[in-house]
Amino acid sequence: MTDTPKIVAARIEVARTRAAMLDTTRELQARLQPKTLANEAWEKAKDKGADLAEGAVDAVAKRPLAVGGVVAAIAMYLAREPLKRATVRFYDVMTPLLEPRTKAVALKEKKAAKSTRPPAKRSARAPRRAAQKKTENA
Repeated sequence: MTDTPKIVAARIEVARTRAAMLDTTRELQARLQPKTLANEAWEKAKDKGADLAEGAVDAVAKRPLAVGGVVAAIAMYLAREPLKRATVRFYDVMTPLLEPRTKAVALKEKKAAKSTRPPAKRSARAPRRAAQKKTENA
């Protein structure tokens, strides 16, 4: 049986369309592989990081003092414990030798100092109490 030219042309067109669809399917499979998706995500992240870094460099170039102040504040916050220890050590070195150098000794001396204090004057409280008694009697 011989096919007419229309049927032959239709079969050729169907074959071309099928081949194009298979190529498209293979391309989609290649694009949707996890390795390819991960590589694309990595490339996009690198591009975004480069853009952010460029923007940061521009910001630093425009306002170096402000950025320096922010960096110094963050550094001081992160290093607050070592700075505190260094300040205490510096203070201890600068204090006279007669003052206590340890916290325990300083606390003992404060307790001892509290016990040697003279009793508080009661004359300042006496008028108030008298005024309270007068109002109660009335």
